[in-house]
Formats: sequence, structure tokens, C-alpha cells
Amino acid sequence: MPEITSAMQPLLRSLYRLQWEEAQQVWVLLYPEGMVRLNVPAAEILKRCNGKTEVVGLIDDLERSFGAAHLSDDVYEFLTEATHRGWIEFAH
Repeated sequence: MPEITSAMQPLLRSLYRLQWEEAQQVWVLLYPEGMVRLNVPAAEILKRCNGKTEVVGLIDDLERSFGAAHLSDDVYEFLTEATHRGWIEFAH
């Protein structure tokens, strides 16, 4: 797998659907065989994986939205894990 760069545009794979589960008060990633419960940071990152936003823009948006700085290492780590799990791909 190639290294994720700041110009790449992550996209949730069509097999998966991000959804808020009201009964459980949690974001989940649904797929045909089941679901994955997500923590808040994971859900916030995946919400921004639209195939149009570059990784650098995704990080900037997260830092602005949450008044945080230096999130890039955590975001890259999550995107790498999400890629390994097959949750996301990258737009061309």
C-alpha cells in the first residue's frame, strides 16, 4: 500500500455506510456482515472522507472545528488503519 500523502482524497468505500445510531448514541460504520462502533474522533474523520477533500484540508477542518492543533499524526494513523481495514479508498 502506498504511503498516504497530504494531497490524497480519502473516500468511504461503497460497501460501508456511516450512520448515527440514536438508540446507542454512537456513530457506527455499517456493512453487509455487521457494524463497527466508532469513537467520536474516528467518526469525525470518516464524515470528512468524501473523495473531494484532500487529507490536508480534512486536518485543517478538524483543527478548526474542534479548536485543536497538531492533529495530523493522529489523522494519518487513523487513515492508515482505515485503509488497512478496507473502510476507505482514495479518489483518483
